This record gives sequence, structure tokens and C-alpha cells, in this order.
Amino acid sequence: MSGDFIISTLKKIIDISIVWAMFYFILKNIRNNVKMTLLFKGIIIILLIKLISSWFNLTTIGLILEYIIMWGPLALIIIFQPEIRNALEQLGRTQLLGRHKTLTIGERENLVYEVVQAIDYLKKTRIGALIIIERDVSLREYIDKAKPIYAQISSELLISIFFPHNPLHDGGIIIQGDKITCAGAVFPTSVDLKIGKRLGTRHRAALGISEESDCIALIVSEETGRISIAINGELSYNLTIEDARDILLEELKPKTELFPEEDSDEDESEIKEGDNNE
Repeated sequence: MSGDFIISTLKKIIDISIVWAMFYFILKNIRNNVKMTLLFKGIIIILLIKLISSWFNLTTIGLILEYIIMWGPLALIIIFQPEIRNALEQLGRTQLLGRHKTLTIGERENLVYEVVQAIDYLKKTRIGALIIIERDVSLREYIDKAKPIYAQISSELLISIFFPHNPLHDGGIIIQGDKITCAGAVFPTSVDLKIGKRLGTRHRAALGISEESDCIALIVSEETGRISIAINGELSYNLTIEDARDILLEELKPKTELFPEEDSDEDESEIKEGDNNE
């Protein structure tokens, strides 16, 4: 009898764990994708209106919402087929112990230093650039279509990639960990109507990829030399070098880190000392 009880309890624990893992994966992908977030909000609003119509016996709106709820899932599958495909591909690539290694303090410091040095030069010489730093959400879909590099990150390499007349300078580069994975990557442009007309293709591409993932997208304007950073569909425009450095240091921090305040202070002071010594 006790053996049956233990087996039954284990089955319930496994069942609940699988359901929890499914909800966690779905909510994580919704949080990291602006389009999916808006879709989720729309579904919640429709369900709330349906409940209100049922409480107050609103026949017409209730009937319309019933048809929407009945045929909505099929319409969503057709409309959001690319997003659903990407989510399933990401699930297939997910490893239980993590996809990418966690950068050490030294590696993170070097990454920020090299990127900042590169965008500082590109800013002064008004050379356009688009640099994408991958985080938790995989960008494999865009890496597979770009020119593979997989080289140790350095400011000299970054500058040379975006130098005029270089065949790869028109696209963006993707950084994974402390490596430049590829160059010449093409990203979807944002369709947000609120974007100002003054923003060019690089800014729209940076916003587009930041809407679909949790990456950090750095842009250097070819016309003005201004530095911008797009994260989660939000664009920080016309940043100083110090602003860009601070944002990178903050956004690249591990989610869990021992003594985070001390490490952060050390990172900033060491990078600033390196800049002052030049």
C-alpha cells in the first residue's frame, strides 16, 4: 500500500513539474519577445471582455467573442508561424546545463573594453556599424545565414569589419560570449510606427532584433556618428561613450553573481583606468 502511495505521489510530482516547465518556457519566450508580449496582452483583454459580457448578458459582443475564441487559435498559428517555429527550434537547442558559458569578470571586462574602443573609433570617423551581443535567446537563425568568423573579440577586428568597402560592412555582427561568431548578418526591421523618420536601416534592424530577442544591439550612425543601443524594443539614442560603457556593464552582469556590487565597482574602475592610461 505504501509503495503504491509513493509511486502515485512521484507521478503527481512529475506531472506538475512538466506543466511548470512548459509554463516557464512559454512565459520566458513571451517576456523576451515584444510581439509575443503584445499578443499575450491582447488575449488577456479578449478573455476579460468575454467574462464581462457573460456577467452582464451582453449577447452581441458575447457572440462575436465566442467566434473569435473558437477560430482565434487557428488564426494565431497562421499569423505567428515564424515566431512559433523559432520558439520550437530554440526548445530543441536548449541544454539543461545552459547553452553558453558564463563570462568571467575578466572576460566580461575585456568584451566591454574592446567594444567600447571600437565604437569610440567608429564614432569619431563616422563609420556605420551594427553590433549584436547575444544573451539568453539564441540568434542561431541569423548566424546560420551570415558569414561565419568565430574569432576572439578585438577592437581592431570590429573596426576592420565595418570599414568602408569591406564586403561585410553593410550587415551586422553577432557576438556570442567573448567571440565574434559571424558578420554580414541581416536582421528584420522594426515595424513600429512610432520610430522617427530620421532613423535609418541600421536603427530599424537593431530595434527589430531587440523586439524578437533579449540581445543588446549597438548602432553607430554613418551620417552623424551618434551611438545608440536597443534593448527589448527600446532605443537609447545619442549616447556618450561613458553611457554606452555603463549600459553594457549593467546589461552583461550575470543574473546571479557573488558579491555583485564589489565586482561591478571593480569592472568599472579597471575599464576606466585602462581608458585613462591610453
